[in-house]
Amino acid sequence: MASLGVNPSRTPQGPGHGAASSGFSSPAPVAGPREAEEEEVEEEEELAEIHLCVLWNSGYMGIAYYDTSDSTIHFMPDAPDHESLKLLQRVLDEINPQSVVTSAKQDENMTRFLGKLASQEHRQPKRPEIVFLPSVDFGLEISKQRLLSGNYSFIPDSMTATEKILFLSSIIPFDCLLTVRALGGLLKFLGRRRIGVELEDYNVSVPILGFKKFMLTHLVNIDQDTYSVLQIFKSESHPSAYKVASGLKEGLSLFGILNRCRCKRGEKLLRLWFTRPTHDLGELNSRLDVIQFFLLPQNLDMAQMLHRLLGHIKNVPLILKRMKLSHTKVSDWQVLYKTVYGALGLRDACRSLPQSIQLFRDIAQEFSDDLHHIASLIGKVVDFEGSLAENRFTVLPNIDPEIDEKKRRLMGLPSFLTEVARKELENLDSRIPSCSVIYIPLIGFLLSIPRLPFMVEASDFEINGLDFMQLREGLTLHSLPHPLPDQETLLMYQLQCQVLARAAVLTQVLDLASRLDVLLALASAARDYGYSRPRYSPQVLGVRIQNGRHPLMELCARTFVPNSTECGGDKGRVKVITGPNSSGKSIYLKQVGLITFMALVGSFVPAEEAEIGAVDAIFTRIHSCESISLGLSTFMIDLNQVAKAVNNATAQSLVLIDEFGKGTNTVDGLALLAAVLRHWLARGPTCPHIFVATNFLSLVQLQLLPQGPLVQYLTMETCEDGNDLVFFYQVCEGVAKASHASHTAAQAGLPDKLVARGKEVSDLIRSGKPIKPVKDLLKKNQMENCQTLVDKFMKLDLEDPNLDLNIFMSQEVLSAATSIL
Repeated sequence: MASLGVNPSRTPQGPGHGAASSGFSSPAPVAGPREAEEEEVEEEEELAEIHLCVLWNSGYMGIAYYDTSDSTIHFMPDAPDHESLKLLQRVLDEINPQSVVTSAKQDENMTRFLGKLASQEHRQPKRPEIVFLPSVDFGLEISKQRLLSGNYSFIPDSMTATEKILFLSSIIPFDCLLTVRALGGLLKFLGRRRIGVELEDYNVSVPILGFKKFMLTHLVNIDQDTYSVLQIFKSESHPSAYKVASGLKEGLSLFGILNRCRCKRGEKLLRLWFTRPTHDLGELNSRLDVIQFFLLPQNLDMAQMLHRLLGHIKNVPLILKRMKLSHTKVSDWQVLYKTVYGALGLRDACRSLPQSIQLFRDIAQEFSDDLHHIASLIGKVVDFEGSLAENRFTVLPNIDPEIDEKKRRLMGLPSFLTEVARKELENLDSRIPSCSVIYIPLIGFLLSIPRLPFMVEASDFEINGLDFMQLREGLTLHSLPHPLPDQETLLMYQLQCQVLARAAVLTQVLDLASRLDVLLALASAARDYGYSRPRYSPQVLGVRIQNGRHPLMELCARTFVPNSTECGGDKGRVKVITGPNSSGKSIYLKQVGLITFMALVGSFVPAEEAEIGAVDAIFTRIHSCESISLGLSTFMIDLNQVAKAVNNATAQSLVLIDEFGKGTNTVDGLALLAAVLRHWLARGPTCPHIFVATNFLSLVQLQLLPQGPLVQYLTMETCEDGNDLVFFYQVCEGVAKASHASHTAAQAGLPDKLVARGKEVSDLIRSGKPIKPVKDLLKKNQMENCQTLVDKFMKLDLEDPNLDLNIFMSQEVLSAATSIL
């Protein structure tokens, strides 16, 4: 470490031309707003950890989990669950926890379920850790005690013990016994593992910034296969080699084209809505009302202004967590200040909007004057430029007279340090010829003296009244009493307490701003892509779509042909769709599924009109995702997907099946498809809404399905123009006469001779006539086989006593004849 102008004479020195002098007098590099914002974005993109605690007893489930991204505990009130624990599986699929905590004393069904979960090596993104705690840790009374005695930053310190109990009782359902026990077990686990505070002092507790309730009622059941084949989500590796480690990016998917959110929390909420489609009409219509409002031409400017304001809403929970742990960064204050003022701008804007819309009313009311108080405190206290320059928290002038006086003295630092060095030198050993005083930010003032020959042992460096710090480059550094006690740190702590006491309003700001962000994003997409508002008819069992479009395919294709759909009522419940390969059957199936899904998340849809009846699930068998790790054949995967639909589909379910049965023998596949459809048709009016695309024309020709109003046959319209096949991509009633595979093969580039021969064989099979070899090919094969026989005969050693010509001739002639045939 360089000292400040060490002089060999016994003269005290102030700051000279050394590096230490410039280190104090010259400001540190100031991070611009863009760099500070990029730093915040990097913090926001940290991978979150989720730790879940679950209890199951007598058919009811209690679930709670802790999310490190916002330091919040989420809980689900006691809910009924089947013995197969389908509800728990739904939660696990949605949140992908790092660990699952439960009692060591468990029901057999839960034990079996957790054992199966632990054995899923192929589970994405990875298998959770299964943690068993003693059953005593889940006791009801001890769990209540843990909840009531917790150190929560969102509860003001001024509350009495009774007020704290009443406050928590308004948030946590203490009458839900399983949930309370799950919360107690979760708190025990967090305290034992010290999640997020592993390196902190033991008296620092895990930060908990709030409790939130989540419900899985009114949800539409959609499995991971359906999300994949409909391309609702599609993760891809990042193309940049420098960002591969940061994780996956979103590819071409429904989520990708609708995600226009300005803040990370909005993007996270949109993903949550996609994983929780609902048939709660009140919630769906409230979302659509906001989207419809922003689609009005006169509200475009307002939508753009709100969109800009949302860009200032940052990851407040992360900042509050750092405040709770006293790890606040300099940039956090500026980010929080911008967030609060952005929230105030949103509030003022929403107060001018129609209060009949629930979201506008909530923002206008919930964004309280506490925001003004926080913004005013930060704006009047924090010196943003000074904090960034010195890389520490500094306050503005006229906040504390004593601090102002110390800073004024510090401005005359050169003469001040010279005076300090002179006084210190008078008290030092006379053998020390010189000294200097240096200042290091975040450490303080240090006295630097040259190392003398007698300074050998550690005790030789001790000087009365000073603490030895370190030895550098022949100099010894000793700490001096700091002439400027860091009262600014005390002010920062007081300011943090003021902010944390109002954490509840900041959390509410983030929740409502995220909701507004999502709906503005959906409105923007609806405006650009020409989407319309769907209608919901819970009394109608079915789906009616007029001129629907595939939301992804229409963006990729040069032209896209819309198609209508009507299922239910007198239009039948089972749609059997036939048509040539590449005629658009699969796209039509996916289009129906995607439009229905978009309506169930509260989005406008790509159609002129859409009426969605009561839908409780969407099942698909469209594309098999093969994986060696699954240890299953393609056909077995197909069967598993169909089995899910057969075992779980109700009269309100939508089932999409594409080319089921093609993975095995043609007859067996056709028989399985017919059996599955007949099983559903036998249920009569409780049959699910089924769309089946198939190339098994025998399904219709052999009349394998019963005739009746439940079944409707559709086909993709085509026209033969000479040897060419023209696709119209239009759905119409009827049955395809042929698969036209030869036309598709020709388009794929197969040689004309192969295509012609394939068509000839196909026609012979269809007419029941024998298949004869091609004459030219037969003659050529005969000559080749005869030549092979002659060559082998010429190589024989006729004098070999072991040679039997009769055996040779019989074997070779038989082999040649067989190959000819």
